[in-house]
Order: sequence, then structure tokens, then C-alpha cells
Amino acid sequence: MKTHLKYIITIVLSGIIISCDNSLDEKVYSSVTQQSYKYTTEDFHPAIANIYSYLRSSLDQWGFFCGQEVTGNAIVLAPNASGWDDGGVYRRMHYHTWNSEQAHVSNMWNWFYRGVLICNNVLDQIEREEIPSPSAAEKEAGLAEIRAMRAYYYWMICDNFGEAPLVIEKTSDLPAKSSRKEIYEFIVKELTEVIPNLNEEQGGNMYGRMSKWAAKATLANVYLNAEVYTGEARWNECIEQCNDIINSNKCALSDNYNASFRATGVESSKEVIFTVPFDRDYGEGNFIHMYSWHGELKKKFETEATPWGSGAAMGLTQFIDTYDVDDSRLEDTWLMGPQYAADGTQLTGTYDKKGEPFVYTKDIPSANYTSEMEGYRMNKFEVIAGSTNNSTTDLPVFRYAQVLMMKAECLLRTGQGGAGALVSEVRKRAFKEHPDKATVTDEQLKENSVYQYGYVENYKIIDPGNQESIQFGRMLDELGWEFAWELQSRRNLIRFGVFTKKSWLSHKPQGDYRSVFPIPEKVLTSNPNLEQNPNYVQ
Repeated sequence: MKTHLKYIITIVLSGIIISCDNSLDEKVYSSVTQQSYKYTTEDFHPAIANIYSYLRSSLDQWGFFCGQEVTGNAIVLAPNASGWDDGGVYRRMHYHTWNSEQAHVSNMWNWFYRGVLICNNVLDQIEREEIPSPSAAEKEAGLAEIRAMRAYYYWMICDNFGEAPLVIEKTSDLPAKSSRKEIYEFIVKELTEVIPNLNEEQGGNMYGRMSKWAAKATLANVYLNAEVYTGEARWNECIEQCNDIINSNKCALSDNYNASFRATGVESSKEVIFTVPFDRDYGEGNFIHMYSWHGELKKKFETEATPWGSGAAMGLTQFIDTYDVDDSRLEDTWLMGPQYAADGTQLTGTYDKKGEPFVYTKDIPSANYTSEMEGYRMNKFEVIAGSTNNSTTDLPVFRYAQVLMMKAECLLRTGQGGAGALVSEVRKRAFKEHPDKATVTDEQLKENSVYQYGYVENYKIIDPGNQESIQFGRMLDELGWEFAWELQSRRNLIRFGVFTKKSWLSHKPQGDYRSVFPIPEKVLTSNPNLEQNPNYVQ
């Protein structure tokens, strides 16, 4: 049992009154209301714990997961004989034909802004001492933590929507848009100001919270993508933040790649810098296994819940083909080949392959329909026996491996040496049986990607589309192998100029404006001060 997680989630759900400003008349069912409740110092830490609640929506297939992974070139969520079409919503994310009424777009917007609003509210309550602080030092640290988390939510808004409202205090006024650059500058300013006041503990009591190192990793990511956000690169600034984390000696790579994705023991990890904690009973939200796995896998993993139908989230053949056959991350990331029950019995198909031996195969014909056994499935996040719809395995947001890879990419982009050594350090644990393959040079990282881009029908590329060489394409490949399923694909593809240029599986380019999502239609209708993002038809 993750005792720290249990404590945090219990206090979030314990009934403390944290609300956002609104003008709706409320029906009061209790004599204790927002106005009458008298906070004490015991409410201070539970109030801060509330700011993390919306992160647990990250892996929902109706929101952020699809926005970051299914729009990318490694994972698709395709219909099959058990269903999984839902009116074509997942296919539209793969095709890049979403619109302002797409549920995924609305859900991402809502989750990010709810995170912002709860941060604003708790900041206001603590600053006004409506929620009293146990001490001046704890107040300073608490306010810094909240501001850092608010900056993280605004990074998500900036990254996914570009221009958007920048609301930093409680107000009933309808906000107008701020430019993407203004939001970027706010994020950088906030993080720079609060980092000196953040807790330097790695893991332990700061597990799943905005420590100094989590904030620096956030700032490094913002700098890494600054050219996308503002047109002006900040590679050296990213390197500086990465160096601070590296030189702190607080973080390190785990001996084994899969150690960051286990159900237990991760709380003491020196690799996991910031995470979204999940728990079967106290913190629901990690149900990737439910929408990736076939229902028969209940017998293999001895889960309490039966995965939904034959599952749908799977690897694209073109991406799977990029792996070196000796890269252990292939098996650590993807469920493949024959599948057996826990007692060794061969599993069999139940839909279009009913009665046939259950074997996950690599090749998929398109994003429009697959067999129940086609496509490698999720094997990255441990799902322990007895799991319900919710796994107790946490989602790493930032790992030390990413810090090393960010620095390596920036060294490449600035013409400095040393990128190969950093990437080789990350690769070592994936090639323990073949150490000679772990080493990669700076020059190799500058080579084109090995990914075979092109539009696929009936298992074959029939239209290669854009075949221009990708600058630092091998570096992009390295990011894909290391971080598949970790909600980074879309952002990486945009930064490397691939997202709106290349074709893969059933996706063809739909225009550069698709590098940001539209503002949800309901938001535009309710706020006349907002305009839709360019080229999206309202």
C-alpha cells in the first residue's frame, strides 16, 4: 500500500470545502457552507493536496491520453469486432480531423482550467489567511508549490491550445485571450520566482508533488519547446535547468527500465521526479489496461475486472518496426506474441478469431478496423493481480531519463558535443545482453529517422507522402523508444517538424494549424470575448 498516496487522496476527498467562484444559486444541503466553514491550520496541507486532483484524468482515453498519444505516430486506438468506434471519435484523433465539438478537446480544456482555478482559489485563501498556515515558512513553501503547479497547468494549456485566457486570480469577468507568448512568459516568470522556495526532497514526502526538481523539469520542458511557443529558441536555458538537476545528485537512472512503472516501490525511486499517483481503492484513473487489453487477459494477469471487449489501444506497425530486436524496451513496453492464462493454458479468441490460439501480431491493416489479436498492446505499466478497472501503478510525468535526453537534444541543436554520451547512458539498461549496441554517437543522432513514414492500406504503404529527411531524426527515434505510452509523442513530433508534415498508418497531414487544438465550442458560446484558434471552423 502506498501510504503517502493514501494519505494525500484521503484528505482530498475528506470533505474540505474548496470551491471556485461562480454566480449560480446553490442548494444548501448542510449547515456547513463555504461561507460558514472556519478553516484551521489542519486544513492547510489538505487544501494544497487538492491542486493535484485533476492530474488523475491524464490517462483517460476520452481526453489527454488520446490528445498526446493517439494523435502521434506510435499508438492508435482502432475499432474492431468488439466495438471501439464510438462514433469515430478515436479515429478522428488519429486522422487529425477533430473539431471544436470533439469530446477529447473539451475534456482537456476543462481539466487544465479546473486545475488552474483550484490553484487560484487556494492561493487566494492562503494569502488572505482564510486558510491559516502552520508557520511562515510553511506558508511560503506552500504558496510556491501552488504557483508551480499552476504554471504546470498553464504549460499544458499553452502547449495544447496556444492562445487562451490567462486568469491568475478569482474573478467573475469573462476573460479574453492572451497570446501564446504571454502565457509562456508567465510560466517562465512564475517558475523562476518560486523554484528557490520549493522543497528539495526527492521522492518521500514530496512524491507526486511539485518539488524543486519537478519545477525545474517543468521549466526545462518549457524552454525545450520555446521555439514552438514563441518562435525563439531557448536551448541553452533548457540545458541550464537540466544541469541543475543533474548536478544536484538527487536523481539517477534506475538499474532496470521497467522499475519506474512498477506498482510498488516507486516512491523511493531516484529516477521518477514527478508523478501522478494512482491506487486501486484511493486514487482511481489508471485504466490503460482496460482499453488496451483483450478481455481474455483477465485470465493471464488475474485481474478482478475484465478488460473492455478486445481492447483497442495498440502500437503502430511502422513504429514497432523501428526497434532494434535486442532492445529490451520492446518487451518492456509492448505485450506481444502468444498469450496464456496464469495456469499455462493457451488463451483463445472470442470475437472474429473465436476459438483460435491467442497470439498478438505486429501488423495492423489500418486505423479503420483491426482483428481482435492484431497490434501489440500495453505492457509498460504493471497491472497486479486483483486489479479492478483501476490499476495501482503510477504515471511518471518526468523521469531522470528525460532530463538526460532533453540535455542531449539541446546539445545537438546548439552544435555542442556530448549528446551521444548522454543517450548512451540511457540506452545501457536496454542493451544489457548486447552492450555494444548501447553506444550511440553525436553523428548518429543527427541522422534521419529509421521510421518508414507513409499512408497505409491493407498492411502496406501505398502513399509515402512527405519523405524529407528529419533533422536529428535518430534523436526523435530515441525519444520514441524511451517514452512510448508516457504522453509525450505529440509534443515531440511537433518540435521535430513531423506532426503536421508526415503520413503514418491512416493519417495524412491536415495543415500546420493542427499543431494546436481548437477552443471548445461550448466555451466560445459562453464567452463572447474569445475567438476561435485560426483556421478552425466554428
